[in-house]
Amino acid sequence: QVQLVESGGGLVQAGGSLGLSCAASGRTLSGYYMGWFRQAPGKEREFVASRWSDGNAVYADSVKGRFTISRDNAKNTVHLQMDNLKPGDMAVYYCAAGVLGGTDSRSYHYWGQGTQVTVSS
Repeated sequence: QVQLVESGGGLVQAGGSLGLSCAASGRTLSGYYMGWFRQAPGKEREFVASRWSDGNAVYADSVKGRFTISRDNAKNTVHLQMDNLKPGDMAVYYCAAGVLGGTDSRSYHYWGQGTQVTVSS
């Protein structure tokens, strides 16, 4: 079992930046794809970014060039740096771990509780 806890959410103005962190326990993350997903009220959960431990990363088109996913395997953490935030980025952000990876949330087995990101215009 992998336990994931997100942190770093908060309120930021449009155009600002925010960094999210996800700390894992139970197992090391080196053998998992790590992903970030988000869900706004009334909308479906959507893929944001994912990364394997070797550094390969995949981003949703909506965040490409603005968000960066990184991993620190020594600390067993994964991060999401969000720059140039837009009102459409406002959502609860979840980190997830899975052995298959990809952009489909159904491919991830372990999920954190989420952290709220609010973007004011």
